[in-house]
Amino acid sequence: VLEGINDIGLSTSSAASIIAGYRQLIARAHARGLEIFGGTLLPFAGAAYHSAAGERTREAVNAWIRTSGAFDGVIDFDAVMRDPADPLRLNPRYDSGDHLHPDDAGYQAMADAVPLGMLLRG
Repeated sequence: VLEGINDIGLSTSSAASIIAGYRQLIARAHARGLEIFGGTLLPFAGAAYHSAAGERTREAVNAWIRTSGAFDGVIDFDAVMRDPADPLRLNPRYDSGDHLHPDDAGYQAMADAVPLGMLLRG
């Protein structure tokens, strides 16, 4: 699951409301005997709808994804995709130009960050 950045950028969704949505997805997946994996939200500073409040929400959501134990596994896309010189922004080598969506190299880096053992266990 990699959802929520548009909720943060295009509305006033709180971290609590996004987390509540994640909890619903997790419960529904588990009720069907499925595992569900969470991906941290990518940096978006510089994007048209970035704001300081939105950044705080993204950071709170990411902290919950990383530490709650609610997902069956976590892929830390934020850590992979952020600019080492400015962690609130996408790494320029992965930025499609809108400071929100990765380019092809960025999507490849995201794919490479998925631990296949996590997906294949069982």
